Amino acid sequence: GSHITGYGIVDSDKGNLTHICNGSIATDSKNSLTVRLNIIFDSIHKVICEFTPHAVVVEEIFYAKNARSAIMLGHARGVAMLCAAQHSLPVFEYSPMKIKQAIVGYGNATKEQVQKMVKAILNINLMPKPDASDALAAAICHIHHYRQGSGVRGQGSGVKNKTLVPDT
Repeated sequence: GSHITGYGIVDSDKGNLTHICNGSIATDSKNSLTVRLNIIFDSIHKVICEFTPHAVVVEEIFYAKNARSAIMLGHARGVAMLCAAQHSLPVFEYSPMKIKQAIVGYGNATKEQVQKMVKAILNINLMPKPDASDALAAAICHIHHYRQGSGVRGQGSGVKNKTLVPDT
C-alpha cells in the first residue's frame, strides 16, 4: 500500500541470478496521500537512476479485504508505473499467486516461505523484510518467465505496488 513499499533488484546474467539491492520505502500515515505517493515516486526514481534496471515489475491488484486497501494499493501501483514510464522502462505484471508459485512452487505460500526461498535462491546473508522479499520474488518470477520465452536480459527490481519491483 502507501505505508510501506518494498523494492528489489535482481540481475540475470547467463542464467545466474544476482541480488543487487533491496529495501523498503516507509511513509508516515500522518502525511497526506499525495505526500506519501510523492515519497514513493521520488524513492523509486532514485533507485532507477542508481541501478538502471531494464524492466519494472508490479504485482497485479488482488481482492483486498476492503475497498480502501485496494484503492490505496492502486495509487501506489500507479505511481510506480508512472515512474517506470517516465524512464521508458517496460512494466510487467504478475499475480501474487503466480509469483509464489514461481518461487515456492505453491501459489498459496506464506510470506515467511517466500522470504526463505528468496534468501536461498539469491544466496543472500540477511533475510529481506517481507515487502522487499515480495519485490525480489516478483523480479525472480519475471526473469524466469522471460527466460522461457523472449530472451529478455533482465535486471529487475521490485516494489510491492511494484524487475525494479516496487512492492506495495
